[in-house]
Amino acid sequence: MGFELKAPVLTGASVLLEPLGHRHAADLAVAAEEDRGAYAFTWVPRADQVGAYIDAQLARAATGRLAPYAQISTATGRAVGATAYWEPRSWLTDDQLDAVEVGFTWLAASAQGTGINAEAKLLLFRHAFEEWRVSRVDLKTDARNDRSRAAIQRVGARFEGVLRNWSRSWAPGEEGRLRDSAIYSITAQEWPERRKALEERVTTS
Repeated sequence: MGFELKAPVLTGASVLLEPLGHRHAADLAVAAEEDRGAYAFTWVPRADQVGAYIDAQLARAATGRLAPYAQISTATGRAVGATAYWEPRSWLTDDQLDAVEVGFTWLAASAQGTGINAEAKLLLFRHAFEEWRVSRVDLKTDARNDRSRAAIQRVGARFEGVLRNWSRSWAPGEEGRLRDSAIYSITAQEWPERRKALEERVTTS
């Protein structure tokens, strides 16, 4: 059967990560429309697509290969974006998770640059390394997405290279095309140092 991803509630000072559901739809519809220009190469549903988007994420979650979250601002109590664990890999034994990806991440324009992303990544990484005992966490983005790549590097992930024609493109007008993906990671050996740096960043943000 293999390791099945679950989405436990993860609580921080500025962000609460809770399992994605239709109760978040109204907030996410507002968040998604704040400033469409802020998303660049990241696919974010339009307001009228949020219900179908949540259905699709829940269908993926039912396979045990994705654990989707709503990102809730603790200051307002409103959902301001989404993120997820996905692509669990078990190489040594079926019931031990060796690696997982953090992805499907987006934030409303007003939540970007507020420290929410850094703390959300701290919560996700900490759970993966310290509860699931993974050996690595991956993050990927469109190789052209300079904003996303910079954000990934700021949370301490190491650039590993570009995977050519790796996945579908989510850029507007590129339906049916493939993209090059820039891949980053943090390993278990790196985590104590990365955790300290992330905690300091969250504290001072």
